[in-house]
Amino acid sequence: MSKKLEEDQSNEMSKTLLPGSTIGILGGGQLGRMISLAGTAMGYRFVTLDPTPQSPSSDVAQQIVAEYDDVNAARKLAHASDVITYEFENVDAGVAEILVKESYVPQGSELLYTTQHRVREKRAIEAAGVPVAPYRVIEGIDSLRQAIEDLGYPSVLKTATGGYDGKGQFVIRSEDQLEGAYNELAASGRELVLEKFIAFQCEISIIVARSPNGEVKSFPISENIHINNILHLSVVPARITAQVQNEARRLAEAVATNMGVVGLLAVELFVTEDGTLYVNELAPRPHNSGHYTMEACMTSQFEQLIRAVCNLPLGDTTLVSPVVMVNVLGQHLESVVQRVGVQDEVAMELGVIPKLHLYGKTESKTNRKMGHINLLCKDVQDGLEWVEQTKIWRH
Repeated sequence: MSKKLEEDQSNEMSKTLLPGSTIGILGGGQLGRMISLAGTAMGYRFVTLDPTPQSPSSDVAQQIVAEYDDVNAARKLAHASDVITYEFENVDAGVAEILVKESYVPQGSELLYTTQHRVREKRAIEAAGVPVAPYRVIEGIDSLRQAIEDLGYPSVLKTATGGYDGKGQFVIRSEDQLEGAYNELAASGRELVLEKFIAFQCEISIIVARSPNGEVKSFPISENIHINNILHLSVVPARITAQVQNEARRLAEAVATNMGVVGLLAVELFVTEDGTLYVNELAPRPHNSGHYTMEACMTSQFEQLIRAVCNLPLGDTTLVSPVVMVNVLGQHLESVVQRVGVQDEVAMELGVIPKLHLYGKTESKTNRKMGHINLLCKDVQDGLEWVEQTKIWRH
């Protein structure tokens, strides 16, 4: 690389995009929608690339309807944008690489390439000196048998790519499940990885923001509760010791810094009974468990992403209220919408303030994320009690 090209790239990475600029987003789902809503309030314009006509972002941003691997559409996005970001990590990394070369993508393509593959991701976490659950790369049924012998039961067999909300994984608890688990996941044609099952006390996550000039800020840690492998509740402040919180923050910021993150990195961790921490997964984007920041923090995760990719000073991440975030899935939507139209006596009794966010999806399906509610409260137990008393989430 020539010295002049190196200088040009260095100058490009440090430039600041002020309000009035256009931000392109690879992806037009609910995260793209909330990024656009936050940025529009700041004076930015948005254009998205998404294959779904009338995607959730289409209400608040111009949309280019095309597949994520459509190079011509990606170049059209680049031409319309002053800076490009992405809303989920399964964007075609090859297209992202082209955009890095031909437009301004401060997050680069390397982070996408790493986090799209579980083994590459784990190795990057380990390179930062941060622990992950013991794992083995699986190359066949004999390899799986040897890995189980090494790691023991139970262990979790996962596809190395794809997979979300519990898809693409199988908990192997006994020898008679080995072959069936392998055949089920190997049929996808994807590489496989086996992870030792961690007996955890709770699951937590932390959103870390980092700007091109290296400024780093973390949001308060969220305690996450899942049902059927789908995030149900995020509880903030997390009900863990200050010592565990400080160590989780240190580990997450170490990963973000070592990987050279620009934008956001969601770091999910297991907490064991003795307070040991293991990083489970990374997401280089806004995260479901960070939605609580929209009302409960001085700066939301969506505004923070914009600040990071536009090289603005990062915002204050102080928590201004305890909060419980509850996801609204397809089976909950009708009851939630009806409840908006009546006086919420449960909320008044508990001193809880519900803030509803719907994602503008055109079709409601069981277990599809349709929105979320942030429950601002004096104590998180009051927010949890509201969820229980409404009885909406019992079906």
